[in-house]
Amino acid sequence: MDYRQLGRSGFKVPVLSLGTMTFGGSGGFFGALGETDAAAATRMVDICLDAGLTLFDSADIYSDGASEEILGAAIKGRRDKVLISTKATFRFGDGPNDIGSSRHHLIAACEAALKRLGTDYIDLFQLHGFDALTPVEETLSTLDDLVRAGKIRYVGVSNFSGWHLMKSLAVADKYGYPRYVANQTYYSLIGRDYEWELMPLGLDQGLGAIVWSPLGWSRLTGKIRRSQPRPNTSRLHDTGFVAQVSDDYLYTVIDALDTVADETGKTVAQVALNWLLQRPTVSSLIIGARTEDQLRDNLGAVGWNLTPAQAKLLDDASAVTPAYPYWHQRGMPELIPPPV
Repeated sequence: MDYRQLGRSGFKVPVLSLGTMTFGGSGGFFGALGETDAAAATRMVDICLDAGLTLFDSADIYSDGASEEILGAAIKGRRDKVLISTKATFRFGDGPNDIGSSRHHLIAACEAALKRLGTDYIDLFQLHGFDALTPVEETLSTLDDLVRAGKIRYVGVSNFSGWHLMKSLAVADKYGYPRYVANQTYYSLIGRDYEWELMPLGLDQGLGAIVWSPLGWSRLTGKIRRSQPRPNTSRLHDTGFVAQVSDDYLYTVIDALDTVADETGKTVAQVALNWLLQRPTVSSLIIGARTEDQLRDNLGAVGWNLTPAQAKLLDDASAVTPAYPYWHQRGMPELIPPPV
């Protein structure tokens, strides 16, 4: 397993990390993702550690905290061998202060996550979304306090826009607060919006991308083919409203993936993940799995590389016209060269 610097920090993370949205799911949205219990989670952690994958990602809202609890049980007795990433900001409770990135909520969320995880520190603590109602100074000073108290070690964000991130970094620099070093972001062969603004920002400001749903919300697992019905056991039946794309576009990308998979002898999922690992700013891909077989297949995305010709085939098949003003800026490469 390769390790990469997380942004412009001294912290190294494996290029693959295990997402725990499947841990503890029951009913509704999270139930559709998976229902991994503590025993199965422990087995998955075993497989990951054997492969050199040491980073495990969770969030307080995943199955109302059950994901963190199961992860804590699965790593019990081997905390020194793993890295933990978790997130907070979204509503977790019925009270008026049980949401957001205020001092009140972040401290409470961090303390509760530590208890559920069975640890006294979190390696990477991320804001799950942008809170436009709380001053950035309040949020960053709170994270600074938590870092100084030894409860979190590095800070990051998820689902921020470019101006959200840049404003936060400017405030951090002004007051000497910890800088965000990670941007947990959606990025895949069928979701390349990250490249328009967030990737250039990451290159300029030193943020490493921790990619969620790198297989396009399970559309690039190899189970979907042109002119074939969706598989009976797919979470897309319940969660297909997330990250939607047109069928024509999806099948064009899958056709290219099939071509490269045939050339390399790899699976479609492995090819899709490997393409991301060759993109600028990417530090780690969060893989998720319902079964051990799925996990082992995803682990096969490392240890090899696509050729430049294969990468270009996938680039071309998945290319889309960016939103304004990015299409306009790309017309002036002498002023704003592309990041790739």
